Amino acid sequence: MTQENSAAAIPEIESLAERAAGPARFPLPDGRTVWVVGDNAHVRTVLSDPRFSADDQQPGYPRLLPLPLEPGGLSFLRMDPPRHDVLRRVLTPVFTMRRIEALRGPVTRLARELLGTLRAAGPPADLVAGFALPLPSQVICLLLGVPYADRAMFQHHSGVILSFDATGEEAGESMAALGAYLGELAAAKRAHPGEDLLSQAVRRQEATGMSDADVTAMARLMLVAGHETTANMIGLAVLTLFREPERQAALRADPELIKPAVEELLRFLSVVRAGIGRVALEDVPLTDEVTVRAGEGVVFSLRSANHDPAAFADPGTLDFGRDARGHLAFGYGVHQCLGQALARLELQIALRELLAEFPDLRSARPPEEIRVRDRTLVAGVESLPVVW
Repeated sequence: MTQENSAAAIPEIESLAERAAGPARFPLPDGRTVWVVGDNAHVRTVLSDPRFSADDQQPGYPRLLPLPLEPGGLSFLRMDPPRHDVLRRVLTPVFTMRRIEALRGPVTRLARELLGTLRAAGPPADLVAGFALPLPSQVICLLLGVPYADRAMFQHHSGVILSFDATGEEAGESMAALGAYLGELAAAKRAHPGEDLLSQAVRRQEATGMSDADVTAMARLMLVAGHETTANMIGLAVLTLFREPERQAALRADPELIKPAVEELLRFLSVVRAGIGRVALEDVPLTDEVTVRAGEGVVFSLRSANHDPAAFADPGTLDFGRDARGHLAFGYGVHQCLGQALARLELQIALRELLAEFPDLRSARPPEEIRVRDRTLVAGVESLPVVW
């Protein structure tokens, strides 16, 4: 039995989540059976009820991605309280609204520099390579204290870790390589600490009881999640605006729409795939007919929950006039994305500055021909050729 087979089933799981009226059973290729949950109300229950564990070391946890069985390998993302809370609090001061808002100026300047470089090089250009990827990559490197010069290495390993098609050996090698790199960086911070997040984690090790492995795993999680999700959201958001020119025209006409537009795009696109799950620690009734038994795994679809007509009217329509703030693109409950305020800031700035700098920006290819990369935990586009 291999987890590679289970990862291959993720598109089928998402399809089932979208069409099922409620929780449904799904047989994995390796012989296990999991519950699939896609409606908004039950996804919220699974993500907020402490009887469902995020600990991937628990028997029955639905491992779908071919990642190594490394305790704490994904840091607090795969831990339950109270240990989850202790580690998460190390990062909380960095992601307060006040600290994030203070980044608005620097992130705006960086966006303008990248767009200026793009314009100077002339069309055609790849918006992913020239803007969508370097913007969040540079921001997370600045916050975490990682040299941006090493971006090719960590972007490569991030892609392997999140890929449905990577073998267990390949995913393990990339996890180990990133861990070794960040472990050496953490050791250097101990000798010469700065004001970055990694230095803060090192300084708080003794007080929090964090091991060196905890620090490394936390840094790996922040580095991978800190650039992959936002980079893919920027690329897909722009592609969506190309496919829906009326929406793009509305944003150009009224920049005040940017904030609600970002929320609606987060809901509409929901880039994180159904490769994450929970396991029941005890019997949990979900409906009158469905009880998840202790030890049974549950896989949930954030996209399906965000397209649930019981939660959002006409969910398949991109509507910048709707109040989409209740979406689950950042998850829900104690594991809700810690960096969501930063992601929102980056997305708002990216779209505002891009539309202002390039009033005649358009896709170099028919937008419907640009393939969305979906064999990965975070959906996106490999490249987005543009002209102006």
